[in-house]
Amino acid sequence: MICQECKERPASLHFTKTLNGEKTEFHLCDKCAREKSEKYMFSYHPEFSIGNLLGGLLNLDSPFSSKPTQYPQQKVLKCENCQTTFQQFVNKGKFGCAHCYEAFQEQLAPILKRLQNGNNMHRGKMPERMGGTLHLKKEIAELKTRLQQAIVQEEFELAADIRDQIRSLEKKMLFEGGEL
Repeated sequence: MICQECKERPASLHFTKTLNGEKTEFHLCDKCAREKSEKYMFSYHPEFSIGNLLGGLLNLDSPFSSKPTQYPQQKVLKCENCQTTFQQFVNKGKFGCAHCYEAFQEQLAPILKRLQNGNNMHRGKMPERMGGTLHLKKEIAELKTRLQQAIVQEEFELAADIRDQIRSLEKKMLFEGGEL
């Protein structure tokens, strides 16, 4: 697609502006985007990248923020396996290896929780025909946790209801041929 301003160079910036319910699409080359950013009422940042976006989510310094980093710069966090630093991860938006998840676990937990609407535990998906009893086992384990909490909080009526649910699921699992 060609830049709609100069009609010479290929368009590298594509955006849609909605004003009073009316959509307008713009396709500009880098040069025209820099020169005409006021006309189109947007702020052009050629430094924008996925790394900068991720850096913003991590509250680290980026070209778009004037606030200082919130993480202390005392010790450089580094994966012992691949030697990737946390800052390199922020800049690239990629880990160096599978061990990076463990190396940066403390920094990632709040970020992943924020990105996944408060969930920090992978639930996963499995076809129903393959994981019928597995789903039941997981539900029983969750109910047992809730049962322990109810007992600790001395909510014995709730605990009795949960106990009955557990027994019902265990019977269902035995009927389907699963193990407890």
